[in-house]
Amino acid sequence: MSESRSELIAWVNDLLRLNYTKVEQLGTGAAYAQIMDSIYGDLPMSRVKFGTKHEYEYLANYKVLQNCFLSHKVDKIIPTDRLMKCKMQDNLEFLQWLKKFWDRNFPGDVYDAVARRGAANEPAAANRSTNTPVRRAMHNNGGANRSMSGRLTAGNTSLRGPSPDHTVILNLQKELQEERTTVAALEKERDFYFGKLRDVELLIQQELERSPDSAESPLLKEIQAVLYSTEEGFEIPAEGAADNVDEYPDETF
Repeated sequence: MSESRSELIAWVNDLLRLNYTKVEQLGTGAAYAQIMDSIYGDLPMSRVKFGTKHEYEYLANYKVLQNCFLSHKVDKIIPTDRLMKCKMQDNLEFLQWLKKFWDRNFPGDVYDAVARRGAANEPAAANRSTNTPVRRAMHNNGGANRSMSGRLTAGNTSLRGPSPDHTVILNLQKELQEERTTVAALEKERDFYFGKLRDVELLIQQELERSPDSAESPLLKEIQAVLYSTEEGFEIPAEGAADNVDEYPDETF
């Protein structure tokens, strides 16, 4: 049976020396990447950023995670587009799977999480809003003059062309859009094959209604076993799970 949210958060905090309070906080992808690093020890942790504020920064973390899955042949699709929305249910399901994967593959060595991510890469304070703009108060005329000077400097810089940081942001935003396009294509393909499986299921039901004795057919039993099999780590939501999903509606950290 899968652990509860509180148990999973306690495990993440203990393993990675973090102070997370909600599953939604894992939506940045940083903790997911470091959990995989605790198993393999070969992720480029300097590229994993915990103090992230924007989706394009989350995407960079998920690219590190995706490369890890590819290099170690981990047969699992990462629902990047959904996880980055920092919703509880999507991140809970992925974390449940990841915990089971960790239980099977963790080598048992001592893992120094703080040293691996670096002292300069500590996460931001929990529950800090990522959307609050930073304002600098001006207490005197000197401050106003410095502010005007800063605006003039920024204006001159914009005339010389986009800054390197701006170029990086544009590139990451482009990659994010490509990821979303890929996800949309995968979902369309999923729906197509689901429709095929549903057609097969209906044909079996019609055959059973037409000829009840065919229920003992070895072929039909094998087909039904394939149709209703589940992936390891998949957990069918219990009754009332929908109520739990709304416990933190549209909440992000």
